[in-house]
Amino acid sequence: MSTIHLNHTTTVTPEQFLAALTDFGPGRSQVFGNSADKYLQVHDRTPDHADVTEGSSGIWERLDYDWSDPRHIVMKTTDSNLWGGASGHTYTLTSMPDGKTDVDVVVVREGKNLKGRMLEAVLGTVGKGVLDKAFVNTIKAVEARNSGRRTDGPA
Repeated sequence: MSTIHLNHTTTVTPEQFLAALTDFGPGRSQVFGNSADKYLQVHDRTPDHADVTEGSSGIWERLDYDWSDPRHIVMKTTDSNLWGGASGHTYTLTSMPDGKTDVDVVVVREGKNLKGRMLEAVLGTVGKGVLDKAFVNTIKAVEARNSGRRTDGPA
């Protein structure tokens, strides 16, 4: 099992970041590059939960989103073509005294088959940089979305 920890600060509020994270509409890939529209399917949604399938490049997962605590968003993998076990994502949003938001993300990847275990090993070593770059792109896209600017591309 690989556990990847990422942390960055953004100018958006926790509420704005949560709104982007839980916007499952068309164009999601402009903010979250690993969530291509062709994979996106919302199975169920309530005010603080969602059951969503998303992915890209042949990798998909069904996630149970829980934002009942809007500062601590837990996304558990319930099905996937690669991930199983304890796989998922946890976002912790903390307001800073300067008005910025600290965004802390923990990504857990547990491969459920050979391809998943191989990708898990890559993510646990050299893959952290790729995930961090995507995370930075997501933060830039959320900031642009909340300022009315466009970004250079998907995260």
